[in-house]
Amino acid sequence: MGPVPITEFKDTKGVDVCFSTLGIVGMGKIGYQVAKRAKAFGMKVLYHNRSKRSREDEHEVGAQYYPTLHEMLPQCDFVVLVCPHTPQTEGIMGDTEFKLMKSTSTIVNIARGKLIDQDALVTALTNHTIRAAALDVTYPEPLPRDHPLLKLPNVIISPHSGTATVQTRDKMWCLMLENIIAAIEGKSMPSEVKL
Repeated sequence: MGPVPITEFKDTKGVDVCFSTLGIVGMGKIGYQVAKRAKAFGMKVLYHNRSKRSREDEHEVGAQYYPTLHEMLPQCDFVVLVCPHTPQTEGIMGDTEFKLMKSTSTIVNIARGKLIDQDALVTALTNHTIRAAALDVTYPEPLPRDHPLLKLPNVIISPHSGTATVQTRDKMWCLMLENIIAAIEGKSMPSEVKL
């Protein structure tokens, strides 16, 4: 058996994030931190959010606001979902949205599984409507062993472990304890989630 032609390895290579375009869906605290890191890689940062960030915030990370998701998607090499799961965001990425994306783009979901219509994602990945998906969350979690996403070569799935570092988990425990103590003492919780 001779050397393997280089063309056989084409699909095993990733793509550079440096100097590419990132679309952030949900520019809250986490989305803004993602934008800061993207700027460090020289990425062009676009974002879609319920509301526009301040000029200062946009300037700090070089972000450009898109009032509609459909306007932003065709511009992006990578799209990262960091918005909360609400009735308005459930299925925010479906067949129509994947068809608006570049065929070379990657969807990244670090928020909640129900933000993506997974049947539409399987179709988009199988038909090469988009290049790839990186999912830290799915619906349900974990996926059934026979789920089509688990069989696709252009998908990376982690078990909702994006925050699985010693430092982050320590901060989470401390914050949880601060919230419990505040609630017991009848004070407002430092990180109350208001729905």
